[in-house]
Amino acid sequence: MNERQALGSFGALSQETRLQIVRMLVVAGPEGMPAGTIAEKLEVSPSNISFHLKELDRAGLVSQQREARSIIYTANYDALSGLVRFLMDDCCGGHPEICAPAAKVAACCAPAEEKAR
Repeated sequence: MNERQALGSFGALSQETRLQIVRMLVVAGPEGMPAGTIAEKLEVSPSNISFHLKELDRAGLVSQQREARSIIYTANYDALSGLVRFLMDDCCGGHPEICAPAAKVAACCAPAEEKAR
C-alpha cells in the first residue's frame, strides 16, 4: 500500500458510521452482510448506508457481491491488512521490541492452525 492509498483508507475510516460498518463487517466474516441488515443494525436509513458503503468501496475497504435481490458487503481483509502493514512498516526503527505488542495483537487473528505452530 502506498501513501496515497493509505490516505484514502484513513479518509474513509475517519467517519463514525463508516468505521462502525467496517468493524461490523470484520466481525461478520467472509459471509458478509446485506446492506439492509447493516442499516438496521446501525439504525441508519438505507440511503445513508448506501452513501457510506460507496465511500468504503471506493477506498477499497469493502467488497460487494449481488445475491438475488440483495447486495452483500464484506470487509476487504487484504486492504485492511495492507493498511496495518503500512502503519507498522517503519515503526520499529531497528528496535523490534517496539512492535512486539502489535504483533501479539495481530496473532490473535491468525487461523487456529497457525496459532498452534
